[in-house]
Amino acid sequence: MHDDPTPDPERLAWLSTEFERHRGHLRAVGYRMLGSMSEADDAIQETWIRLQRRDPGGTADLRGWLTVTTGRICLDTLRARRSRRESATGTWLPEPLVEWPVSDARGPVDPEHEAVQADAVGIALLVVLESLTPAERLAFVLHDVFGVPFDDIAGVVGRTPGATRQLASRARRRVRDEAPDPDADLAVRRGVVDAFLTAARTGDMAGLVAALDPEVVLRTDGPGALGRPPIRGVEGVIKQAERFRGFLGPARPATVNGEPGMVIERPGQPRLVASFTVRGGRIVSIDLQGDPAKTAH
Repeated sequence: MHDDPTPDPERLAWLSTEFERHRGHLRAVGYRMLGSMSEADDAIQETWIRLQRRDPGGTADLRGWLTVTTGRICLDTLRARRSRRESATGTWLPEPLVEWPVSDARGPVDPEHEAVQADAVGIALLVVLESLTPAERLAFVLHDVFGVPFDDIAGVVGRTPGATRQLASRARRRVRDEAPDPDADLAVRRGVVDAFLTAARTGDMAGLVAALDPEVVLRTDGPGALGRPPIRGVEGVIKQAERFRGFLGPARPATVNGEPGMVIERPGQPRLVASFTVRGGRIVSIDLQGDPAKTAH
């Protein structure tokens, strides 16, 4: 497609309708690229502004143009974020997507949120994606997740198609090695997490050890003590579980990014959202988000 000047009113109305039809898809792209719904929405708004300013022309592949344009905007955001965080300490975790049980539903269903949840990406995977270079992340997300050809991605990252393919390949290896797929059955995973929480509440050391993988990792994000490097290994995670024992009483079960999780809300205190990744019948990672900017929703 070749760029045409600013579209006329009739064309603009059609573009607006098509843009809204693809908004849920673009939010999925933006969230995987940025790990933040608010930043994803900002990127989508910028995509709409660019679409109004410069009509890509034709009707056959507007979804492809929107996907690549949103990816380009997200790439710029990632590069700016990377430079800001070079001197930061602690662990970055994404904005969690919380889905309440049907019996605990919170208001009307948001179709766009539901679309993202239907193809949920685990927090552990988003943490690995955050460790990639911005160009690697773009190549992996656009090609491996959304099927964008390397020829189209190459122009965004300023590489040849072959070099862009290598970016995706490196990212794919990192994802495979550092974020293996969790066990398939959500109900079984929830049972493992429930057993862990019961053991944590009662101080059952044997139960805690049985629920945790020997290489388990605890990642936290937020103010104060939450802003620290990951804790690895059963002993360190159990010590933290003992510290949080008093917080577990008001914890309510939820599905967080497609994984069993919980939400802790205490009067006058920041909301905490936890996600548990279970593989081989044991918890391999716990991700605890306490940043009010990421849990406000």
